[in-house]
Amino acid sequence: MLLIFLVMATNQVINAENLGTLKSLPDKSFQLIYIDPPFNTGRKQVRTNRTSTESKTGNLGFQGKRYEQVVNTVLSYDDEFADYWAFLEPRLIEAHRLLKQTGTLYLHLDYREAHYAKVLLDALFGRECFLNEIIWAYDYGGKSKSRWPAKHDTILVYVKDPDNYYFNSEEVDREPYMAPGLVTKEKVEKGKLPTDVWWHTIVSPTGKEKTGYPTQKPLGILRRIISASTKQGDRVLDFFAGSGTTAHAAWELKREFVVIDQNPESLKVIRQRLDDLGVNYDYHQK
Repeated sequence: MLLIFLVMATNQVINAENLGTLKSLPDKSFQLIYIDPPFNTGRKQVRTNRTSTESKTGNLGFQGKRYEQVVNTVLSYDDEFADYWAFLEPRLIEAHRLLKQTGTLYLHLDYREAHYAKVLLDALFGRECFLNEIIWAYDYGGKSKSRWPAKHDTILVYVKDPDNYYFNSEEVDREPYMAPGLVTKEKVEKGKLPTDVWWHTIVSPTGKEKTGYPTQKPLGILRRIISASTKQGDRVLDFFAGSGTTAHAAWELKREFVVIDQNPESLKVIRQRLDDLGVNYDYHQK
């Protein structure tokens, strides 16, 4: 019943454990998947050793080695991350299955996890499917005096098919030139296309965008992602929905959305946010 319900509906807010819900969805259902998972807070699990022998199946990963060897090598290095990856890996496997052939995954991570995740995503998607490492830089909050203050997040971008993916940079917002005197007046007025370093403020604690959810991401970040990697009418999935920014941005840009979370506080914020916007959506609780 859940599968039929989700396929028939347009915009969806789903109160459920995400892995089981993902497994119920049909292949190639979404043009874009954006996720902002909890940073290394996965449930502790018992580790299982993976074979270190070469495999004839699967995508090539780090240093040309096959998937089994990559996982064994990386996870044996850091037990804490092994537990986290045991939580995240099966959900990313489902994400790969759910992407359309032209689709894109955006994985938003803490800087302390991104280097591990890139090696493992290379193995899961294939190194040739890596598109970008986006650095979202901001300047807000306390600043350490004992090291360079950490003021960025990392967003890893992978495509399903490196020869046939959708990307339209002309649809995204533009930025002011840092040296406007070096370009023409016309270019200054139009602004420049963003690079893979995005300077964008966090959600202001006193701004109207603020929902009160502690890990809320700015609308501007999601608008840029959705504008670049989808067309109007495309379907967008976020299965760590948090404050509902993905749903908000998708609705504004006339895309369809499916967002999943099981945190009661998250669902309360999402539903209130969408109701305030006047969004038509179906709510499903499993």
